[in-house]
Amino acid sequence: MAANNTEEIEQEVEKKEQEAPKAEEYPPELLIKHPLQHTWTLWYYEPDKTKSWENSQKIITSFDTAEDFWSLYNHIKLASELRQGCDYSLFKRGIRPMWEDAANKRGGRWLMQLDKRQRACDLDHFWLEILLCMIGEAFNEYSDDICGAVVNVRTKGDKLGVWTADCTKANSILEIGRKLKERLRISAKTSIGYQFHNDTISKVGSITKNTYQI
Repeated sequence: MAANNTEEIEQEVEKKEQEAPKAEEYPPELLIKHPLQHTWTLWYYEPDKTKSWENSQKIITSFDTAEDFWSLYNHIKLASELRQGCDYSLFKRGIRPMWEDAANKRGGRWLMQLDKRQRACDLDHFWLEILLCMIGEAFNEYSDDICGAVVNVRTKGDKLGVWTADCTKANSILEIGRKLKERLRISAKTSIGYQFHNDTISKVGSITKNTYQI
């Protein structure tokens, strides 16, 4: 079932690309695309009992312009439309959405946990704002510390994580967290926490401690 759904997403993206007007159909002034600072890769995960977690992670496509980002975003399911247990991950090209990747293993993540009732009103808005912050380098001089972001759609409540490369860079981590709260318009009364990946891996029980909180 997971393979089928991954294929459906890939086929839909390919179909839209084929249906898009050819370059010669556009006026010359519309042919110029706006390059991004990095190339980004969208991953899709759906649990499959016949495969390992790692092998269930599938690359959908990569993009390196603002126009290609919007083309992709507008032709795939919203995060709120994913099945329970599924994830979207957007990471800089060459970085896998897993703790063990060399670019991630010394880092951590800002984690936002949403009540299941927020799926209808906040999830898609939050996810899109996070994506725009990343591809638009909205974290300014700290943008290079960003690895990617993950949205987990779960029965008890959804989660959004923004992953950074080095958990020892306290100033960078805190500035990224402040920018996230600002862009997502999270109330000052609501805190978000930053967790080291190593703490998540070695946790006892279901709760990982927050090293930073804002």
